[in-house]
Amino acid sequence: MKTLYKKIEDKTITWFEDRNEYLILENTTADVLKRLNNGISVKEIALSLSKKLDVPLDKAADFIIHLKKELNDPKKSNKKAIINDYRDIEKPRNYNFVNYYKVNNVVFKISFLSETELDLIHPKFSHLIIDKTENYENEFEVFINNNFIFLYVNNKHIDSWSHNNVHYFQGKFSMEFIQRIHQKEENEWLGVFHASAVSNEEKSILFLGDSGNGKSTSLALLQANGFTCLADDFVPVDVKKQEVYSFPAAISIKKNSLETLLPIYPELKDGKEYNLVKLNKIVRYLKPNNTNYFAHLPCNDLVFIKYQKDSELTCTKISKIDAFQQLIPDSWLSPKTENAQVFLDWFVNLNCYQLTYSNNKEMIDTVHKLFSNDL
Repeated sequence: MKTLYKKIEDKTITWFEDRNEYLILENTTADVLKRLNNGISVKEIALSLSKKLDVPLDKAADFIIHLKKELNDPKKSNKKAIINDYRDIEKPRNYNFVNYYKVNNVVFKISFLSETELDLIHPKFSHLIIDKTENYENEFEVFINNNFIFLYVNNKHIDSWSHNNVHYFQGKFSMEFIQRIHQKEENEWLGVFHASAVSNEEKSILFLGDSGNGKSTSLALLQANGFTCLADDFVPVDVKKQEVYSFPAAISIKKNSLETLLPIYPELKDGKEYNLVKLNKIVRYLKPNNTNYFAHLPCNDLVFIKYQKDSELTCTKISKIDAFQQLIPDSWLSPKTENAQVFLDWFVNLNCYQLTYSNNKEMIDTVHKLFSNDL
């Protein structure tokens, strides 16, 4: 089993190839695992560990055996059960909604069987819609059959998902979308992060935070004050240069942000509301101010941002281990060994901050300082 190790601060981040999983381990634990994977016997490792930690030999051996079982034994497959092999599924002959979307000079024809499928994708990309054309590079088809949602791209069946896994469908749709915008295969991406990416046209910063922390509201404020929205919610980073790539989705704005944003974006007043039941929120969509969806820029900073009423502004560097624990759960990271190594090397060199604020102007001024390296 291929395993990667990266010491960060006083811990070791360990990656397991067989399940594409990252764990944060104590350095001693990681060292034991590394020696096991190098074929050194439990007895030999236990002797060394017993002396190093001044513990009985049998206790050291028990620890190693338990570790080997927990971390190294093959896990049960998490793959979904095969419910239908889809041989009898036929693509619809007619779709009720056929739209054309233009991203810079790349045109997509996207067909949706009904309004149900349309509402899963269209709202975030409605600002890209153009009139019907015969000149398009890519054709996507989305339809529901037997309670499964199917995605076809250029007549190829990509996958299908149950109604409980709609978010996986949306993620895969977005991945297929960016591959064709930026002309990259899936293995050329380092990862995709649940974040907002802001640029000053020279470099980018990733803003992260739990739902309700004000991430998208902050992004909307920043793009109204001289910054560019590179991506919202779905932020792709490439392997070759570890740069953040533009993604053309609109910014999702929750109801409780309207009071703050309506004076800046009056178009939100008449914007259609969408009830995202699975996410338990009602949103309207705001067009990003990006004029070049082919843009890609370096990123050296992760900022965990939080709006907190009546709080003093604070912006401090945080532990990279803490940042890693917050970053990983909502991210898609490449399962390719070489890419996992690049990700660890990239992450260890990032600056990680916690920014808490209540005053919008102070937050914007602080982001200017971050971009200028003045903090």
